[in-house]
Amino acid sequence: MPPSDTPAAPPAPASDRAGVLVLAGTPIGDVADAPPRLAAELAGADVIAAEDTRRLRRLTQALGVQTSGRVVSYFEGNESARTPELVDALAGGARVLLVTDAGMPSVSDPGYRLVAAAVEKDIRVTAVPGPSAVLTALALSGLPVDRFCFEGFLPRKSGERLARLRENENERRTLVYFEAPHRLDAALAAMAEVFGADRRAAVCRELTKTYEEVKRGPLAELAAWAADGVRGEITVVVEGAPAPGPGDLDPAELVRRVRAREEAGERRKEAIAAVAAEAGLPKREVFDAVVAAKNSAPPAP
Repeated sequence: MPPSDTPAAPPAPASDRAGVLVLAGTPIGDVADAPPRLAAELAGADVIAAEDTRRLRRLTQALGVQTSGRVVSYFEGNESARTPELVDALAGGARVLLVTDAGMPSVSDPGYRLVAAAVEKDIRVTAVPGPSAVLTALALSGLPVDRFCFEGFLPRKSGERLARLRENENERRTLVYFEAPHRLDAALAAMAEVFGADRRAAVCRELTKTYEEVKRGPLAELAAWAADGVRGEITVVVEGAPAPGPGDLDPAELVRRVRAREEAGERRKEAIAAVAAEAGLPKREVFDAVVAAKNSAPPAP
């Protein structure tokens, strides 16, 4: 159905309606990308919960919007404490608008706790769709976009970062990560170590801003480029693992993958089926490898 040209009616007073939580996407760079509904929601909200109230003020000034609702801060440090207060406002019939510094709330930004609490109270939750760094970077990367997964920020510590990346080592879908500019070179070097130096990737920097840049190439090449220092907001898109062909994985590797899945909580039958699908092998072949490994293991003391 084509979008309607009829403008949305202004929100009714809180006393005349049930409460509703509105998640509003905000520009990731160019303020002209703000969705048209955002201005109306900012003007009509009873409560605006903002990740940074100073950024909210700059946004409303840029959009020429006069807010009338109460403005409260809602960021990582006070998210748990402030959620009950906002839920109470929603239960009382308020229209609560949640905005973060850029992009959609809840996506590596505050919002999940409030959405979960509202859903638990059977409070309506809706959204004003807006710009997304994840989808923008994915589209610009030049990598496959039919299947992808978003991994958010990698851990800061080297060992934890490598462990997280190893969880994605055999992921066939395109991977999307956020990263801080001062950790980008270390993150790319770790990706090259785990995924392989030749795995294709794209570093998307300052999307929709004046100095937007998309640097594409093998991971090792990108790690060397980033070693000189990179500034700005960063999204990294990495090609998924190639599908292994029959015979590419020896029995010991098949057994290792099954055990890893079992340790992660999968039942053996499902783990065998998943590994067989990854390897392009009959389930019987993976099952036989697991049984052979069990039979050849030394007895427990």
